[in-house]
Amino acid sequence: MQLRDLIGTIGATYDRHLPMSSEAQLLLRSAPRELPQWIPGGYMVTGSGGIGGGAISPWIGVFNPAETTTAQKGMYVVYLFAADMKRVYLTLNQGVTEISERLGRQAARNALNQEAAQIRAAFETATIHDLDEAIDLRSKADLPRNYEYANILARAYLTDDLPDEATMVADLQRFVQLYDLALEAREEGSQRGVPGIVTPPREQPRKKTAVVFKPKDDGEYRKMIAAREVTIYRRHETLVNDYEAFLRRQRFTTASPHPRDLTAERDGRHWLIEAKAIRAGDAETAAREAFAQLCFYEHFLYDDTATVSKLALFNEPLGAAHLGFFERKGIAVVWRRGDGWLGTDSAQSAGLC
Repeated sequence: MQLRDLIGTIGATYDRHLPMSSEAQLLLRSAPRELPQWIPGGYMVTGSGGIGGGAISPWIGVFNPAETTTAQKGMYVVYLFAADMKRVYLTLNQGVTEISERLGRQAARNALNQEAAQIRAAFETATIHDLDEAIDLRSKADLPRNYEYANILARAYLTDDLPDEATMVADLQRFVQLYDLALEAREEGSQRGVPGIVTPPREQPRKKTAVVFKPKDDGEYRKMIAAREVTIYRRHETLVNDYEAFLRRQRFTTASPHPRDLTAERDGRHWLIEAKAIRAGDAETAAREAFAQLCFYEHFLYDDTATVSKLALFNEPLGAAHLGFFERKGIAVVWRRGDGWLGTDSAQSAGLC
């Protein structure tokens, strides 16, 4: 099932007065089977329309298990449907229930609202300028109000006028990446005793996830959280920008049409390029994600008459087994080697390395 169809059908059919066997309730509970195809491995997905009775604001959450597995505590990405079902928000949010037991409900809401502001301050303005700081779930009930106070960043959709499939998937992947960066920022602030950071650091290390979306801005950026510095390195953007500069020197015409990392044209061929930074030697994850992304974008962003050549770009060698896989699938591979670029035979013959 497409993500757009899943969210749109829930928005069109959900009625909290209907039984738990209704179409929308079944779709909400199907989210753990559907969403993993669009997000990196290792995340948990839960869909909820209430327990025993319909929720005022049904939701589908994406959780990093090292952070939380429940909407009652910690940080997570979640689709929140407004009570009138006219809007659905893709949000980076925080659980209020657990902290309320320590501080009281209103104090917890206010504290998480302040923490959300501190986390937003960790991001470069250009990274989040098109996202919302506030959401309106059209209800005065406790749970929807909790979500509103704890919201960090959000994107609003009209349920009867959703964007196309590729845009919705790119938005979801972007929010998963923002989730990763927000956890970094919060943990840094917590360890340094930054005022306004109230959530305690996690006790177990969090598995790093692959970069899926970031703005095309090179280098590292530094922003202040209450006079404390958070540094986030952007290997993905450096990889894309360095390779694009190489392609231009080779007389390719290049572009970065969202959500694609890069496209290039020369000699009558159009190249769709997906870049992945291999982290901690995990070439398998990077290879799988590059392959899936290339196939997804080819299917959804080009019509049936288009001839698309595909290239997977990496920051280091993949290993012979992975290279053989890509070659059998007709996908060229290029990787960084010192100050230059090496690649498979198909990449070399096309002048891509």
